[in-house]
Amino acid sequence: MTFPIFHIWKKYAGLPNTICCRYNPGEFKIHNNIMDNPKDAKYGFTKEQLKKGFLLLKEKGVKNFGLHAFLTSNTLGNDYYPALAAMLFETAVWLKKETGIAISFINLSGGIGIPYRPDEEANNIFKIGEMVKNEYNRILKPHNLDNISIFTELGRYITGPNGQLVTRVIHKKETYKNYIGLDASAANLIRPAMYGAYHHITISGKENLANTNLYDITGSLCENNDKFAIDRKMPEINIGDVLIIHDTGAHGHSMGYNYNGKLRSAELLLKENGDIKLIRRAETLDDYFSTIRDFF
Repeated sequence: MTFPIFHIWKKYAGLPNTICCRYNPGEFKIHNNIMDNPKDAKYGFTKEQLKKGFLLLKEKGVKNFGLHAFLTSNTLGNDYYPALAAMLFETAVWLKKETGIAISFINLSGGIGIPYRPDEEANNIFKIGEMVKNEYNRILKPHNLDNISIFTELGRYITGPNGQLVTRVIHKKETYKNYIGLDASAANLIRPAMYGAYHHITISGKENLANTNLYDITGSLCENNDKFAIDRKMPEINIGDVLIIHDTGAHGHSMGYNYNGKLRSAELLLKENGDIKLIRRAETLDDYFSTIRDFF
């Protein structure tokens, strides 16, 4: 088994004192139902590779070791994190037995989701924390490994519900379907186009009206998957209406791009006192052409 990363470290950075290795178990189950298929993921070591990798890293002088896994995304229900934690805790015990290396920290990564649909129930983060603590005490404490630090990466859980994409209707088209064209596109929010992800959409001032019409809500990119919603029942939409696309605080602006020459939008912060502050200005054509102007 070879680790080509070693020559890169040696050439450019030197081997760090602390290294965290990602584990891919190949299969992951909760209550006997496969949550995802880690075998298809490009990330992570197998269990035996972890063992060999840890021993080689120790031989090369690494002092502190971490363990990490990310096996599924945007879960609802409280079982995922405790099950992931139990798997990683048991792996830490196994690694200590096989290599003599006591892990310093375990990174549970992300995966705790948010309710993108109005009828979905949010995770109970306090219950999840208590369940993880129970697994920690059950698995690690009996092996004197209860000094392991626990890290998380709950970016979506923290930021997702706290962002909205505000966009205006600029086109309507009636062919085989009823299309609503927006001044936003997948360049502003790629999740629906990339994953078929659901984002709730409301019309400013029409939140309480009946959903009487069926629409595809689209952007203006030259790709047919540039749609924020397909066959979505909504109140009647007119040109000039302002649509609010909810829960875009994660994987929204951060995944934006300039396809079709689209300029990335501004970001506004709504403060607790009701004030609005510009925290990122909109891109301009000068921004767009700034890296190639010298060629003309």
